Amino acid sequence: MIALLFILSALTASAQSVSFNQHVRPILSDKCYACHGPDSASAQSKLRLDQPGHNRGADILKRVTSKSPVLRMPPQYAGKDPLSPAEIDTLRRWIESGARYESHWAFSPPARPPLPEVRDSKWVRNPIDHFILARLEQEGLAPSPEAAPAKLRRRAALDLTGLPPNPQSSPYEAFIDTLLASPRHAERMALDWLEAARYADTNGYQSDGVRDMWRWRDWVIQAFASNMPFDRFTVEQIAGDLLPNPTMDQRLATGFHRNHRTSAEGGIVDEEFRVEYVADRTETTANVWLGLTVGCARCHDHKYDPIPQKDFYRLFAFFNSVPERGFVWNFGNEPPLMKAPLPDQALRLAELDARVSQAQSRWNALQALIEQRRPQWAENQANLDWTPTEGLTAHLPLHAHQDFKSVPGPNGPALQFNSNRYLNTSGESARFNNQDPFTFAAWIKPETENGAILSHSEDYFEGSGHTLYILNGKLRLHAIFRWSDLGMRIESAEPLQQGQWQHVAATYDGSMRAAGVRMYVNGRPVKTNILFDYMIWPITLKAPLRIGAGGGLRFNGAIGDARVYNRALSPLEAASLAGDRDATLRLAFLDLGAPPEVQKSRA
Repeated sequence: MIALLFILSALTASAQSVSFNQHVRPILSDKCYACHGPDSASAQSKLRLDQPGHNRGADILKRVTSKSPVLRMPPQYAGKDPLSPAEIDTLRRWIESGARYESHWAFSPPARPPLPEVRDSKWVRNPIDHFILARLEQEGLAPSPEAAPAKLRRRAALDLTGLPPNPQSSPYEAFIDTLLASPRHAERMALDWLEAARYADTNGYQSDGVRDMWRWRDWVIQAFASNMPFDRFTVEQIAGDLLPNPTMDQRLATGFHRNHRTSAEGGIVDEEFRVEYVADRTETTANVWLGLTVGCARCHDHKYDPIPQKDFYRLFAFFNSVPERGFVWNFGNEPPLMKAPLPDQALRLAELDARVSQAQSRWNALQALIEQRRPQWAENQANLDWTPTEGLTAHLPLHAHQDFKSVPGPNGPALQFNSNRYLNTSGESARFNNQDPFTFAAWIKPETENGAILSHSEDYFEGSGHTLYILNGKLRLHAIFRWSDLGMRIESAEPLQQGQWQHVAATYDGSMRAAGVRMYVNGRPVKTNILFDYMIWPITLKAPLRIGAGGGLRFNGAIGDARVYNRALSPLEAASLAGDRDATLRLAFLDLGAPPEVQKSRA
């Protein structure tokens, strides 16, 4: 009886019309498309088997059935096995039935098919059962008996939550509702999405450093938990930051694009890997939302899918605008970054912002009292030295030295430097890491366009360390681990004045960003240009603090009152160092002479 059923099913199958998509395309894609597929550049014999209109069925059958190794297709050099008798029969029946071409089902609008007829209609409970039972009957099989309740609950729990069920006596429908409402269900649903989106909390490549992507992971879980519509789920991950007035969560959703691997391997070509990250975003987006492996079209027209190479790079262009680097810091996340506080942290930040606003209001209200009391206090204290001393690690007045000529300076005597001489002092006062704030400051009278003012660095041009210097007349600060790719360089927008005394200062806030650098000339902030900004690597250097030398440069001119602080001075403090008496006395008054209500407000 069973044998009879198999014979009948085989006869039924052979009598069925051959579908191009279901039966023929898989054969052509596997055996023929490498030479006769979508990649027009590699098409041979001017034959395209992925398009309609080629009436060469007889030739195709002749070539795939040929006994000659020279004539038989696919050729031996293609590395493909010859077509099996069943595959040849499928092609023959398709050609004999008119060789009807069908566009790929993935590129055609879905149409609801008619329900197949079944013999055991009593077994059917929903439309899907028609298709299942029809195939079972075609194969001569009977449906499995209905599972026992305990087994059914276990299957449902594992499917919906990934965990075995707890013992329950509730009705099955209520049990399913409980599973669907469980946080574990959202986590289970998110798991496949995270896998497809290449989620990881490490960078991949080489030493596989740690990074934090769990905030995006939690966004995905919450999206499933809240049953977010799939169109929103799609838009917010692909371009949530481009929505009108995007929320933090909508911007956070675009973390989808930041899941790619990153490399911190020394010696890699930065641009090569940056492009690799863009290609990764392109391919992953296509895989996840289009269901296509577009990566093949990165080098040539796709061999199997209708994706020309130019379309790959059109899609590539959408993801080629992220301001990122190919060579990254191996530990932690890579810019661009965003703040993504948790809900309780957001509440706390809002409270702190409110307190800051209130404190600022109180401070503004006290300005009149400050201006009223300060002049009287200043009359009695004006002759004292109130320049900032907090965090002062090195103060070099440079009043006199046996090897240097002493010259008058704005703040007392100074020393005359030339390209042959400079001063070395202990480097401990200027040993700063990439996260340590600092300030370099000095009075200078430059006579040339190039020269180092203060440095804690190796004494050659591309040496690592920190240097405040002049290059091509402009004030520069660099903090370098490796000159070519690890550090930061900042330059004043306008040149300094040669042959004139001027006070220069550069402050750094320890943020590992060039945006954390401020430059001051004569106590006034100046515009700067960021030349390089990748301060991710610690600078561990044992070197002296040099005055008048560093980075292979020598200072020609006079330097006086050189200072190093282990903090970033405020604009008011920078003005004080430059001799702004009003700024100096204002600072001193606020620290020591202000009324109690002012002191309390500052605290």
